[in-house]
Amino acid sequence: MKISKELLGKIVSDLGLDKPFIKGQDISVRNVWHFSSDGTSLDLMFNGEEDLRLGMNRVFILCLEYNCIILAFALMDTHFHFILYGEYDDCNRFVHEYLRRTSQYLAGSSGENNKLCHTAVSCQTVTTLSYLRTVICYTVKNPPTGGLPYLAHTYPWSSGALYFAGHNESWTTAGWISMIEKCPKLSQLTLREQRVLLHNRSRIESDARVIDGIVFPGDYVAYELVERIFKSCRSFNYFMCRSKESDVDALGGTISHLSLPMQEMRQHKNEICMELFGHARTQMLDTRQRILLARTLRARFNSSDRQIIRLCGLVYDEVKSLL
Repeated sequence: MKISKELLGKIVSDLGLDKPFIKGQDISVRNVWHFSSDGTSLDLMFNGEEDLRLGMNRVFILCLEYNCIILAFALMDTHFHFILYGEYDDCNRFVHEYLRRTSQYLAGSSGENNKLCHTAVSCQTVTTLSYLRTVICYTVKNPPTGGLPYLAHTYPWSSGALYFAGHNESWTTAGWISMIEKCPKLSQLTLREQRVLLHNRSRIESDARVIDGIVFPGDYVAYELVERIFKSCRSFNYFMCRSKESDVDALGGTISHLSLPMQEMRQHKNEICMELFGHARTQMLDTRQRILLARTLRARFNSSDRQIIRLCGLVYDEVKSLL
């Protein structure tokens, strides 16, 4: 993935890659987020290889539209994980648009309208370099950890095959190494071929390569930046061995944002308001009741404080400490 010199300088600073290593001290990072969808809320998000192939290409299309950088990701049959760098609002919109377009595809392919409309998306703020290394490895290890018959670097629906792959860019099998340079670029395909490949109406002028029906993830994932984050293959292997789900929960603390769609949170707010006060009109509540409503929403859904306070008709700066 090509990154401008100016942006690369900001990324290096935000990720603490220009900071000296001091034994016993961790390095702070900024503007990195771990998004994941709730895999327990539905039976299937991707129904077979064709859905996953299109799901991979959908990631590429959205990379062209949003100002965020993918460090790692994994798509599984019931959920996804993304490690993104960028402003929170941009990254949050990227993930929710991905969910919306996936839902739109399911409506057209299998007639399952609004299947993903109630799927929760959580976001952890990544604040240290060691935790960033942990969540990257946790993400690419998620498929085999979940029982799928792959290694982390052979699972085809993630970025796991990209890191420390040697001087040749490879994908999930060694045989693809020799195929890379022979693969067509998107710009060489006809509009019809692009539509079949991407399910996208507009023509895309891009030098991204196409391998076996998939836009090569190495052309849109910042894998070289991830290699700088780990510094060496040995360090990467160390975190691959030690990272596990309990580390993500413990090191990350509670989820800092639970970015449920506002419409869904509004429905939850009305239901809880009816449960607590016998009506669904926030306008009829006094300040004490609104704070109680906000605390109940936060306890049950762990959404962002700003979203909850806005839903309850309160002023953020005045009540944020009361939640």
